[in-house]
Amino acid sequence: MFTLFRENLRIAFDSIKSQLLRTILTVLIISIGIFALVGILTFIKAFENTLNSDFASIGSNTLTIQRYEFTNQRRGDRKIINPVIGYRDVKEFVDAYNYPTAQTAISFTGTARAEVKYDNEKTDPEVRVVGVNENFLQNSGLKLDKGRNFTPFDISNNTRVCVLGSDFYKNLFKDDNPIGKTISIRGTKFNVIAILEEKGSTFGNNQDLRVLIPIQVARTMFTQPNINYNVSVMVDDPEFLDNAEEEAILTFRNIRKLSPIEENNFGIGRSDDLVNQIATITGALGAAAWVISLITIFGSCIALVNIMLVSVTERTREIGVRKALGAKKSTIASQFLFEAILIGQFGGLFGIFLGISIGYIIAISFDLVFTVPWNAIIAATSITFIIAILSGLFPAIKAAKLDPIESLRYE
Repeated sequence: MFTLFRENLRIAFDSIKSQLLRTILTVLIISIGIFALVGILTFIKAFENTLNSDFASIGSNTLTIQRYEFTNQRRGDRKIINPVIGYRDVKEFVDAYNYPTAQTAISFTGTARAEVKYDNEKTDPEVRVVGVNENFLQNSGLKLDKGRNFTPFDISNNTRVCVLGSDFYKNLFKDDNPIGKTISIRGTKFNVIAILEEKGSTFGNNQDLRVLIPIQVARTMFTQPNINYNVSVMVDDPEFLDNAEEEAILTFRNIRKLSPIEENNFGIGRSDDLVNQIATITGALGAAAWVISLITIFGSCIALVNIMLVSVTERTREIGVRKALGAKKSTIASQFLFEAILIGQFGGLFGIFLGISIGYIIAISFDLVFTVPWNAIIAATSITFIIAILSGLFPAIKAAKLDPIESLRYE
């Protein structure tokens, strides 16, 4: 049995080498479909990994009040224009919102182009400065690598202290312990009280190149009009989040003085809703990848059937000789089936290699967390095997049914 298997394999390789150009073209057609499938699924997997790692620390017990809903800024054919969430709004919300076990964080981005100085060293003007209160770190899922969090005393007394992203530790301070050091932002000096754990970049946005300062101090430094503030609420138990959300909506509607018949002129977002919406988007992209690849694979299936039928026609006399020497129908059929399977697997392997390579390059370019998409690889391998079986079955049966006498007469 093993000897027959090895002989069929050898014959299949010899046939592939004798039809090298047609085989290469068929392999390329198959690999294009597999490449589209594996490449897109690799990118989607890297996209999901990055988002999951970003949102995992936030947990499912946090909600945010924002200017717009996450989904869109249109209602029908009309563009929604909500007022900004100003400081008076967030201050009234903090004072009025008293849901049990909930803690509220407020923040705003003062600038994304600050220059930070330390002694004779300074950064490029690309540092994000964020004004926060004492609950910001916990509500955002941020953890400290060194130092301590802001205290209510720091916030209420406008203490000039700051928390730095991890990039400052490596670059500005040259791995020297920054705790207790003094930095300067726009001429204002801050004492460093902590360094954040490394978060990495997401879509080119470096989350480790930011400075957190007390919100009242930030308000004195950044006075541009129409600053939009962010509000987040975290509860101890995710089971209480629905009730906390209802209370937050009611409180903010009262602050905005909305009547019962008026719609919200602000948005509510939940960390788990965002993850679910992203999962829906990536699922749609995955389905599109399957459709595109299956259309291409269908074309490669037709190409493989054609090349195998041509092979049967060209080797009609050879088939007659083998049958005359005693070869069984099953032996002849298996020889052609082996050839189709080999061509299919060559195309699948080449497509998998191209797909993973392109997916890796795209993931690195967008600062995504790359992992080997084993599900896509297994799916691609299975698909190419099924294609090879289906494509090679008809030519193999046709070759097995050839009459040996007529085949020997074939010129």
